[in-house]
Amino acid sequence: MWALVTGATSGIGAEFTKLLAKEHYDIILVARDEIRLKKSAEELEKEFGVATEIIIADLSVENEIIKVEQRLLTTDPSLAVGVLINNAGYGLKGRFINHTSAAEVDLLNVLVTAVLRLTHAALPNMRNAKSGYIINVGSVAGWLSSSTYSAAKAWVNAFSEYLNADLAKDGITVTSLAPGFTHTEFHQRGEMKMGAVPEFLWEKAPEVVKAGWEGALRGDAIVISGKQYRAIVFLARHLPRKLMRRIQTHRVFT
Repeated sequence: MWALVTGATSGIGAEFTKLLAKEHYDIILVARDEIRLKKSAEELEKEFGVATEIIIADLSVENEIIKVEQRLLTTDPSLAVGVLINNAGYGLKGRFINHTSAAEVDLLNVLVTAVLRLTHAALPNMRNAKSGYIINVGSVAGWLSSSTYSAAKAWVNAFSEYLNADLAKDGITVTSLAPGFTHTEFHQRGEMKMGAVPEFLWEKAPEVVKAGWEGALRGDAIVISGKQYRAIVFLARHLPRKLMRRIQTHRVFT
C-alpha cells in the first residue's frame, strides 16, 4: 500500500514519511526541491526497505497540482494510495495589506485548493478499498484570527471535520492535525522572528506526527497535538471573540 505526503522533505512532512515507512507503507514524496526529494527517498529506501516515488511539484501552480492528482487517480490497484498527508504549507510575513493579491492567492492554492483537490482525487481508490486515511495538517491558528493563514487553517479544520463524519460509512478517516509552534524550517523560510516565543510553547515534529497518526487510527476528526494548545483552543472557543482579538498576538501558529 502506498502513502503520499506533500511537503515531504522537511519538518512534519519528513517525519510522516519516516513514521509511515516504519509502518511498511511505500512512500510517494511530493515537494519542490528535486535534490532534497531524491536524498529523502534514498534514505527511506535504505533505512526502511520501502519503495519510493518522487513528484516535483509546486502546489501553488495549477499544472503542478494536476501531476499529483493524476498519481492519486491511478487505476492500478497495486499503486493505489491508502494514506494521504496534506502537509505542504507556508506563511506570509507581515500584514495582508502589504502583500500582493497574487501572493495571497498562491498561499490559498497551497493551503486550501491543493488540500481540497488532492483529497478529492484520493477518494475513489479509498472508497473502492473501503479503507483510507487522510490527514490534513491544520493549525491552532485556525481558531484565531491573525492572518489569511489562520483563515485557511480554519477552513482545513472545518473541511476535515465535515469529511470525517461524511466518509465514515465508506471506511475513510479524515483528520485535521492542529499543532502549535513546531520546531521545523517553517518560520525560517517565512523570515519570521520567533525569539520571543517561550520554550514551553514549542512542540517537536516527531511528537506532533505521532499524535496525528494515533488520532487518525482512532478515527478522530481533530487532533490538537499539545496539551498547552488544547488549553489555548479551549479559551479561543469560549472567550468572547472581541476579547480574543485584543489579547492574541499577530504571530502565526504552525
